[in-house]
Amino acid sequence: MATSSQKSASPLLVIIAFATVYLVWGSTYFFIKMAVDGFPPFLLGAIRFFMAGALLLTWCAVKGERIFVKRNMIHAAVSGFLLLVIGNGVVIWVEQALPSAMVAIMVSAPPIWFVLLDKPNWGTNFKNKSTIIGLVIGFAGVILLFSEQIESMMGPASGPSKLPGMLLLIVGTLGWASGSLYSKHYNTQGSAAVNTAWQMLFAGVVFIPSSFLRHEVQTLNWGAIPAHSWYALLYLIVFGSIAAFSAYVWLLQVRPATQVGTYAYVNPVIAVILGVLFAHESVTLIQVAGLVVILASVLLINLSKYRKEKAVKQEAILVE
Repeated sequence: MATSSQKSASPLLVIIAFATVYLVWGSTYFFIKMAVDGFPPFLLGAIRFFMAGALLLTWCAVKGERIFVKRNMIHAAVSGFLLLVIGNGVVIWVEQALPSAMVAIMVSAPPIWFVLLDKPNWGTNFKNKSTIIGLVIGFAGVILLFSEQIESMMGPASGPSKLPGMLLLIVGTLGWASGSLYSKHYNTQGSAAVNTAWQMLFAGVVFIPSSFLRHEVQTLNWGAIPAHSWYALLYLIVFGSIAAFSAYVWLLQVRPATQVGTYAYVNPVIAVILGVLFAHESVTLIQVAGLVVILASVLLINLSKYRKEKAVKQEAILVE
């Protein structure tokens, strides 16, 4: 049965988890772009998620956690397919052709889908003006941040060739939001680490036959894969999948989906910073304005949550 209950969690752990999702996932666009220089997309997904899932599941087994629970495994397979095969798989695929900045723009949509698709919380979300306004402002900030890139890509020379990838990213963001909400409302009794491990393992299994059907494995020259692609793959496995994805799944259990979804507004900020430091990109005044708007939207989205928690604490003090 679906449930929307939230578990209690240490504020410090919540802060660490949010920081991990914000910072690490903000860098994954950069590292995916490096990885697809040497690895074909489905093979990259297969290796990344299968290895990450296997490592995390092994660690959970060593800790003595229950691994093989049929109900938990079924739910993990469904959410893993939506989140990683559809959501992240689309990102890997389109980054063969689209710049990572453009991808970062398109994947800012999940927080909006969270509000629209989260039926159990419609009564709360649509009554909360700060959440709605914050989501709209945040999306506007992302558009403002990359407005110059959007304008150039929508020109007559490059626009038509970019359109299929942009439309595909919309499907990917819908898959990601659906998987996130499914993972939240149909959460299992098992630990977040075990659930995350099965999600990645099942996703990796789905990517494997897809890679063979596209003849990626048969035609790949392993010796020609550049070193930076191997380093990027290692980063994606350890930090992008095991660390950040585990933190994301855990946050969905202890915080509202709309609040967790604010990562999509912060990630482009990290993408800009990486572009400036490592790709020698310039930052314009419009982009700086976009950064300010995005950070303001994150504060606005969380404002109602902070007020609610403060009110609860004050009531508890009065009761005591």
